[in-house]
Amino acid sequence: MRLRTRDFIYTKDDLFFATTNYVHPEDRVLSFLRYVPDENGDRIKNGKRYSKVTSDEAYNYLKENYPEYLYFCITTNMEMMGVPFNKIKGIIRPEERLKEIRESSENKSLYKNLVDLTDFFHYIGGIPYEKLGISGSILPNLEKDDVSDLDFVVYGLKNHKKAIETFKTYKDKEVELHDRFVVLNSIGDDFWDGLYDKRIKDSSLTKKEFSFYESRKNNRGVINGILFDILFTRDWDEIHGVWADVKYEKVGDAKIEARIKSATLAFDNPAVYEVEDLKILNGADVNITEIASFTHTYAGQVIDGEEIIAQGKVEKVSENMKDRYRLVVGTTRESINEFIKLK
Repeated sequence: MRLRTRDFIYTKDDLFFATTNYVHPEDRVLSFLRYVPDENGDRIKNGKRYSKVTSDEAYNYLKENYPEYLYFCITTNMEMMGVPFNKIKGIIRPEERLKEIRESSENKSLYKNLVDLTDFFHYIGGIPYEKLGISGSILPNLEKDDVSDLDFVVYGLKNHKKAIETFKTYKDKEVELHDRFVVLNSIGDDFWDGLYDKRIKDSSLTKKEFSFYESRKNNRGVINGILFDILFTRDWDEIHGVWADVKYEKVGDAKIEARIKSATLAFDNPAVYEVEDLKILNGADVNITEIASFTHTYAGQVIDGEEIIAQGKVEKVSENMKDRYRLVVGTTRESINEFIKLK
C-alpha cells in the first residue's frame, strides 16, 4: 500500500489520521491521530461533530479507547501510532482533494483563495496542477472557515524549489492570472505574535529571531488575510527504501557547532541537513554527520555553507551494516531546549 507524508487516513472507527512517513511496516501505516468524533466538537462533517486533538490527547485517547493503533516499534525503540491495514476505511490524498475543490462549484471564500493560490503556482510558477495538493484540516473536509490556514502541498524537490523561488520573486506584487489579479503577501506584524506563541515554548528563539528565520524561508505567506504554507512532499520517484532497513538508537544529548554541507532536504519531513566541520560544545562526543528536525519550526531554517549552532538528542543510525550519528531537533512538538540557528 503506497501512502506518503501528508496523506490522510479515515478509519473504520471514525478516526482521522495524518500519514507521517514515506515507507511503512508490513501491517500498518505510520500516522498520527488528528481528529476524533466528539458531540461537543467545533468541526462538522456530514452532520457529525469532530475535535482536533493535541499530541498528548492523541496518545491518551488511543490508550483509553483504541490501543490497537499503538505499537512498540523495534526500529525506533519507542511506542508509535500506526493504522492497521484492516482498520483503513478510506485514503484521502492532497492532490485529489485539491482537484475536487478546483472542479467544485462551491462558492466558499476559503476555497476561492485556495484556487487562486493554486493558479498562481501553476501559471506563474509553471508547476503542473497534478503536482499540487492541499493537506491540513481541508483535506478531510474538517476546516473552520474563520480560522483555517492553507496547508498547500507541492510534490517533488524541483517543483517545491520552483514554488519557493516564485513566491520570493512575486510576493507583495499584484500578478494577473488570465481573468483576475492576485496578491500573495509577506507575513505582517498582525500574524507574528500568534505564530511565535504557537511554535516557541521556551527561550530557544526570541520573537525577533523567529520572524527573521521565517521571513527568509519564503515558504509562508498570506492571501486575503489567510495564512498559507508551501509544504514539500516527495514525488513517487523520490521515495526509496523499505521499512526496518534503518534502525535508530538514542545515545544522549549534544550541543554542536557545524557548517551546513547540504540543505537539499531542508523542507522534508523530517528536515535533513548534512553537516561538516563539526565541533561538539557539550554532550555526546561522537561524529555527527547530519541534523534531522521533526518540527516544522526548523524546516528550511538554514542553507548551504552557513555556520550554525544546534542542540538536541543524539541518535545512532544503523543502515547496511554501517553506523552513523545524527542530531535530532524536535523530539517533541514543543522542542524544549532543542534548536537550530546561525552561529
